[in-house]
Amino acid sequence: MKKYFTTIAMLGLALISACKSEEASSDAEAAAPVRVKMVTSMGDVVIELNAEKAPVTVGNFLKYVKDGHYSGTVFHRVINGFMIQGGGFALKENALVEKPTGDGIKNEGRNGLSNEIGSIAMARTADPDSATAQFFINVGDNKMLDFPNNGGYAVFGKVVEGMDVVNKIKEVETKSDSIVMLHPETGEKMELPSDDIPTEPVLIKSITVE
Repeated sequence: MKKYFTTIAMLGLALISACKSEEASSDAEAAAPVRVKMVTSMGDVVIELNAEKAPVTVGNFLKYVKDGHYSGTVFHRVINGFMIQGGGFALKENALVEKPTGDGIKNEGRNGLSNEIGSIAMARTADPDSATAQFFINVGDNKMLDFPNNGGYAVFGKVVEGMDVVNKIKEVETKSDSIVMLHPETGEKMELPSDDIPTEPVLIKSITVE
């Protein structure tokens, strides 16, 4: 009888160990790098997302990717030597119109990832927890955007292919113009002046998980 219970106990420990191993494996898979392909009017860019360091940000970004939010958006703000920003506005009847988004997410700006050349980070307002869909790719070493400065701008990945395309985008001619935005409460259209808008639209045709 004693031998029987010893065997049962050993089996129980083995099952617990196996369950923990499966959980660890699932956690590792959940945090494994994910790559997305961004198809633009100037070429393709492959970005590796860092779910281990920025799980909330990556999860939010992938939600917009899977919902098709980025298809038809543009890089609406380009500053050579600084960054290229997109993901929030679509071109409609020769005007840039803001696309609706969900609520802001928790800022992961203190995750240890730096706003260095080739990194991708979330764009937001002065409120650290206001990022939704807009992102930017750094084309300069922008350590002034790292934590603790204003809470930090959350880096969540890096360009692994197509940096030549990013460099072409950063050099496009820009202008000052207006952007049509929707009032967050009334939905009323507002035209707001903006700088650094590409003279010829740089279109994001799609972003998909590889």
